[in-house]
This record gives sequence, structure tokens and C-alpha cells, in this order.
Amino acid sequence: MDTPRTRRALVTGASSGIGAAFARALAQRGHALVLTARRRERLDALAAELRAAHRIEVAVYAEDLADPAAPQRLVAALERDGLAVDLLVNNAGYGVPGTFDASPWQRHADFIQVLITAPAELAHRLLPGMQARGHGRIINVASLAGHLPGTPGHTLYAAAKACLIRFSQSLALENRRHGVHVTALCPGFTYSEFHDVTGARALVSKMPARMWMHADTVVAQGLAAVERGDIVYINGRLNRAIKTLFKLLPDRAALALIARRSRRFRVLE
Repeated sequence: MDTPRTRRALVTGASSGIGAAFARALAQRGHALVLTARRRERLDALAAELRAAHRIEVAVYAEDLADPAAPQRLVAALERDGLAVDLLVNNAGYGVPGTFDASPWQRHADFIQVLITAPAELAHRLLPGMQARGHGRIINVASLAGHLPGTPGHTLYAAAKACLIRFSQSLALENRRHGVHVTALCPGFTYSEFHDVTGARALVSKMPARMWMHADTVVAQGLAAVERGDIVYINGRLNRAIKTLFKLLPDRAALALIARRSRRFRVLE
């Protein structure tokens, strides 16, 4: 009797934070893994840890998704090495601090490439295999920010996450009949390196503890959500309440509120 093939997951931005938490959670569940991020040494260390702890297959491909050629190059390497992907976690992301005009256009173009274009292209290139096998999972790591009004500072962040949410909704509806589940995972403030990279650590450290979640919790909820077939999942009761509040407020009031509050968590200069 043929033994079932081990499911394989591709995690982008796997070197730290939510991406590394996804890798650990999936390894614990017995998935084979493909890890990609810019920092090869971190990926190698994580891969060695997971192989030793769980005796799973872990492949590492160092790629910078800001390079428009990276998604095609990554998928070509997977095909060359015979690695079929059953679960795609589009997690790679970051924020560009300051106002829109404070950064050169190339920095914004790289951001759009990483947060919107690369996830869409990876899904496009990996979907045919999932459809053919009648099973697939795609988790697009969006954000609570994608449900809220745009803030001053980090100008494209909420817009990019809103795009991921809408993209996930359409993709999910198109692929139900193929056995492919798609989920937009929408965490709020999560303990990770994200705010260190954006220079907002001092600001967000003043936020109340109840606003924060651990990456392991975010990931466990996200994996459960995609298996249930939830198309959009917002982590945490407080975050769901915040989303509902802003949905109920008139636009003018919502924008006024976000403008007052944004200085607590956005670098504006």
C-alpha cells in the first residue's frame, strides 16, 4: 500500500517573528518545510533546530522578495528539486516608517513588491499544483490595520493589508471547489521584531499589555482558521471589537479618532 505523502509548507519571512512561529508550529504537526527569507544564517539555524527536534525535511532558499524575479526563481527551484507545496504562508512583510514623501520611491516600490506582488505571484504559481491534487491551503498574513482607516505615517501599510484581505476573499471563493482553503490572517500588535525594524519599539512599548498577543497564539489560531475554511480571521476579541467599532463609526469620526491615536504606534517623521 502506498503511504500518504507528507504535506509540505512554504513559509516566507521565516527567519523571525510570526514566520518562525509558523515554521515551528508546522514542524510540530509533522509538515515538511520550505523556508525562505533574506537572512540565510537565521534560516539555516532554524532549519537545523527543526530537523533535530521533529525529524522532518526542511529545505532552505534565501531570497529577497523585493527582487521582482524572486518568486519565479523560488518556484523554479522547488520544481527542480521536486518539492510540491500544499500550504503557502505568505508572511514576509515590514513597514516603512514616516510620511509618504519622506522615503524615496524605490523604498515604496520594494514594499509593494514584498507585501502585495510577491504573495499574489507565489499563490498564482503554486495554485495549479494544489488544484490538481485537490488539496491546498494559503494563509496571507494581513493585519487588523487592513480593516481600519489609513493612518498618517506608514502610508502604504494599511492599504497593502487591505489589498491582501480582499485578494484572499476572492481567491477563497474561486478555489473552494478545488479543495483549496484561503485565509487572510489579521493579527493586531504581536510580540516580534517588526517594531524594532520600523523604529517604533519605544512608542509601542507604551501600549497596554492587553493589546499584545504572542506569535505562537496568532499562528495556532491562523492554522485552525484555515482548516475550518475561515476566509478572514482577526486574532483576539479586543482586535475584533476594535474592527467592529471602526465599522460602526461614520468615516469622519473614524478618521478623526485614528489621527489622534496614531502617534501612539506610528513613526510619523
